[in-house]
Amino acid sequence: MTDPNLFFSHETAVIDEGVIIGTGTKIWHFCHIMRGAKIGNDCSLGQNVFVGGKAVIGNNVKIQNNVSVYDSVEIGDDVFCGPSCVFTNVINPRANVNRKAEYLKTKVEKGVTIGANSTIVCGIILGKFSFIGAGAVVTKDVKPFALMTGVPARQTGWVSHSGVRLNEDLVCPETGKKYILVDGQLEMVNV
Repeated sequence: MTDPNLFFSHETAVIDEGVIIGTGTKIWHFCHIMRGAKIGNDCSLGQNVFVGGKAVIGNNVKIQNNVSVYDSVEIGDDVFCGPSCVFTNVINPRANVNRKAEYLKTKVEKGVTIGANSTIVCGIILGKFSFIGAGAVVTKDVKPFALMTGVPARQTGWVSHSGVRLNEDLVCPETGKKYILVDGQLEMVNV
């Protein structure tokens, strides 16, 4: 287990033996981190967060209250998971059928924002810097920088690295960075 002097955990958090937790990470009230989980540096896990033993969480990840990161979920660096967002682990759960051998890998790439109360169905990839709107239900892979909203989630625009919606000119109104579309994928213009 990682040296407990290198990260903070609230006294109500349960951290099983055999986890890896990075320096500067904060684990708040009533969290449970299962044996084998890997959590990077400078993360923040809000109240009542569960992390499964096969889950991997990158650096500088912010997970708000009431989120369960199940086995087979891989979260990249600089990801924001809003309050009560949901990751699933099987496509067709039944109480009377054990499907632990059928867990599908879900990959959340660098810089993604997942809005409050949204659902991420297992087995998909959320492309880098994509933005999942609050309450959206994502059932398919998401392109990098895509803005996804609705039930089921559909692409309704593009966002910049800083999470600002882009207008038709594809220039970030916050930073002035310019983007272009190449074969349906958004890319930043090198300046």
